[in-house]
Amino acid sequence: MRRLTVSADAFDARPDLADGGDDPAHARIERWVAGLVRDGSLVPTDRLPPEGDLAAALGVSRMTLRQALASLEQRGLVERRRGRRGGTFVTRPRIELDLTGLLGFTEQLRRAQVRAGARVLSASRETAPADVAEALVLPAGAAAHRVVRVRLADDEPLALEETWLPAPLFDGITDHDLTGSIYELMGRHFDAAPHTADEWLEPVLATLEQATLLGTAPQAALMLVTRVAHDARGLPVELARDRYRSDRTRVHLRTTVR
Repeated sequence: MRRLTVSADAFDARPDLADGGDDPAHARIERWVAGLVRDGSLVPTDRLPPEGDLAAALGVSRMTLRQALASLEQRGLVERRRGRRGGTFVTRPRIELDLTGLLGFTEQLRRAQVRAGARVLSASRETAPADVAEALVLPAGAAAHRVVRVRLADDEPLALEETWLPAPLFDGITDHDLTGSIYELMGRHFDAAPHTADEWLEPVLATLEQATLLGTAPQAALMLVTRVAHDARGLPVELARDRYRSDRTRVHLRTTVR
């Protein structure tokens, strides 16, 4: 851990907050610190200078600086801790999941410039449980493929995925390599790629098994994303329950007035 001072190289090019720019000072400070994290001048576990020192160096009040730090903390770029060993620490940026469009995990991480991977825990053909059959519009007793994977970001566990696919549409899909994009596989080999989806988000707590698989603590907060996807013909092609580590991800949605 580096305990940085205002004279550290990372802070050489401080923003000139006296030039009367259009944006308020706290927004410009936030943008500056975020840029230092993005270009690697500040790295995870770095401890920023004390608030008083940094505010004085920037020529702003502590209140203005705290506004900037609060926004950075909300974005997951820093963490503020209290106590004798407290301070403001740089954290690893959370990976942004864009649920505005229907992007698979692999494409989400590619856009975030993070290497995607998967560890397949199971892939089987089973009788669809009642809730799965209802979501996929299957008759009672029909078969569905169940694929359970731990999704990786730069080889670190990020999400636990449980995916159900209707067997009549995807016969033999579990014979394929399932460590890559299942969406790409669904489209390329079965002509039934997801086209639209309904998704539901809710916070849940990790069970002991889930925590072990995700490398986090039992009862840690996870974000559960439940999704029912349809292909271009309107046929249901997927029921997924994805549990994301909330300390490593955040969800982005773009909405418009209807």
